[in-house]
Amino acid sequence: MAVVDSLVHSASLRLSSSSSPSSKSSLFAGSPLALSPAFVSVKQTCPNRRLVIVSKRISGLEEAMRIRRERELQSTKRLRRRPPLRRGRVSPRLPVPDHIPKPPYFGSPLLPELASEHQVHDSDSIAHMRAACELAARVLDYAGTLVKPSVTTDEIDKAVHQMIIEAGAYPSPLGYGGFPKSVCTSVNECMCHGIPDSRQLQDGDIINIDVTVYLNGYHGDTSRTFLCGNVSDALKNLVQVTEECMERGIAVCKDGASFKKIGKRISDHAEKYGYGVVERFVGHGVGTIFHSQPIIYHHRNEEPGTMVEGQTFTIVAEILSRRFTVKYSCAEPILSLGSIECRTWPDNWTTLTADGSPAAQFEHTILITRTGAEILTQC
Repeated sequence: MAVVDSLVHSASLRLSSSSSPSSKSSLFAGSPLALSPAFVSVKQTCPNRRLVIVSKRISGLEEAMRIRRERELQSTKRLRRRPPLRRGRVSPRLPVPDHIPKPPYFGSPLLPELASEHQVHDSDSIAHMRAACELAARVLDYAGTLVKPSVTTDEIDKAVHQMIIEAGAYPSPLGYGGFPKSVCTSVNECMCHGIPDSRQLQDGDIINIDVTVYLNGYHGDTSRTFLCGNVSDALKNLVQVTEECMERGIAVCKDGASFKKIGKRISDHAEKYGYGVVERFVGHGVGTIFHSQPIIYHHRNEEPGTMVEGQTFTIVAEILSRRFTVKYSCAEPILSLGSIECRTWPDNWTTLTADGSPAAQFEHTILITRTGAEILTQC
């Protein structure tokens, strides 16, 4: 679940290329090959050597152009366009039994302020964090088994809600700043904070399910993007690279490490695949408080601060296939194919990519140790 923050950033990529008819790229892209008199005289003097050199040059350039054309074709055919996401019917808010402890924001429509304190735990509170995060991971695994064509996100929400309250926990998103459901379900171009409704999942969809539970006074927060039915290779790659970025961000974490290393590691890996890192969404401290400092940036940055043993926070990953001008506010990293410009529905939660490009997201809650990081939200 996302923490609201204000970030304003602009990034642009200017592409320059030679398009002159006399350029080497146009010559080997299909223009006739004309030999100059100088070339002929050299060829006659030393025919074998010169011909071999020219052959290698042509072969190398043609191979480069072939690869470039294939990539261009892949980029234009990478995704099957489907109808844009539409709001379905949102069912009434589900009840929580009186005996289940509620978080402090329960009953208030106001969005809580981001807490300034870093959440560092002793051995007792670490045990509570492990229990909350382990439950969140089990709930998320179960939610993933429900992802099938024709299943509605509202059905997923009801199943998640029931599992959480049966475990004696509270679904943290429910009522947080007025959020009406117990889980976030973000389908296809929905970047985050999707509200479960009556829309049926379609064959080829991807869906991020974001689960947070409040158990014995502690929050465990995790999310994963699932494949629904027969998903395209492009979307599978989007999901896979997103998860790998999160894993690489976690790998640099340990006591004394700089927070900015996370963003560098994620950016390095994303750019290997031609992706750029979206700066809108950030990780956050989590524990007895749902959202607190530190804010975890997932793009390259020079923000100060180092990790402390016993500290807990979330790491997520948001990437895109091209760089665009970015202006936004709020929450957790995602990976998106296409533009990262976004729009928010009138519900003030559901955030979609402006051009309909699909987005993927992963999130773990981690505990900083002396030598590394323990992933708490995994079974």
